[in-house]
Amino acid sequence: MAEVIFHLAFPIKNIADTKAFYADGLGCEVGRESVHSIILNLYGHQLVGHVTEEPLAVQRGIYPRHFGLIFTDETVYDALIDRAEAKQLPFYIEHKCRFPGQITEHRTFFLADPFQNLLEFKFYAHAEAIFSAREFGQIGDRQETLV
Repeated sequence: MAEVIFHLAFPIKNIADTKAFYADGLGCEVGRESVHSIILNLYGHQLVGHVTEEPLAVQRGIYPRHFGLIFTDETVYDALIDRAEAKQLPFYIEHKCRFPGQITEHRTFFLADPFQNLLEFKFYAHAEAIFSAREFGQIGDRQETLV
């Protein structure tokens, strides 16, 4: 089976702020770049920031749109929290635990990049909850819609 790498393209306003947040802040490796786009390596996944002159809509809360990673190693998750705090990245929602004591229990936090793109990072206490545990209807926190 071939390895699969996730790709996500997203809007940015400029390359300099993108590099400051994603490369210096999150530790992404910078790939190719031009005045219009930049490729970033986020834990082995390809992010491509495309400069737009269009106004970027500010979303009220974390729904419906955000992106991020699910960590399978809690120490790597904790290291990212430590890095984000040390680099003073803007936490949109501080790290917390959702659904404690349940199969769907997971730790999570949200960051906001300079262009109002929201990023969520998670670690599940029970790996089977990442894709299964269908008997549980819990997906996120709907009360955070208007954060």
